[in-house]
Amino acid sequence: MIETALSSMFLMLLLLGAMEMGTMTYAAIEVANSAKAAAQYAAMNGGAWTRNGLDTVGMLAAAQADAGNLVSNISFTTAPTYACVCTGTGFANCSTAPPTGCTSSHLLVTITVKTQANYTPPVRIPGLTSAHIMLKGSAQEAVLQ
Repeated sequence: MIETALSSMFLMLLLLGAMEMGTMTYAAIEVANSAKAAAQYAAMNGGAWTRNGLDTVGMLAAAQADAGNLVSNISFTTAPTYACVCTGTGFANCSTAPPTGCTSSHLLVTITVKTQANYTPPVRIPGLTSAHIMLKGSAQEAVLQ
């Protein structure tokens, strides 16, 4: 009985650690998927351009809609950015929204989105785990034109 009592305590700690690792991994996947959802929103909406640049409000809404139970925690690490390049000869003008240029070739525009969420572990052991862990995700998509 003594051996069972001692080994069951070890087994409980092991199961608790596995549960915590599983929930943190799930949260990290949700953050990465939310970045991809925001980038896909921009890519599928022709770059999601407004007069001032990218539609960051719509992109954040898409990220939060995809975030599962982390909805209120999802935010952008930095503002989403875009880069443009010509497939052949020509000059790509990225300073306009939407980008222009590449008169003799095709314009390729790529959106980059970086998201983050503040994760609170279900079990906190003072001295071993922190109260909050910042999880980050990143995604890059080509814009359909």
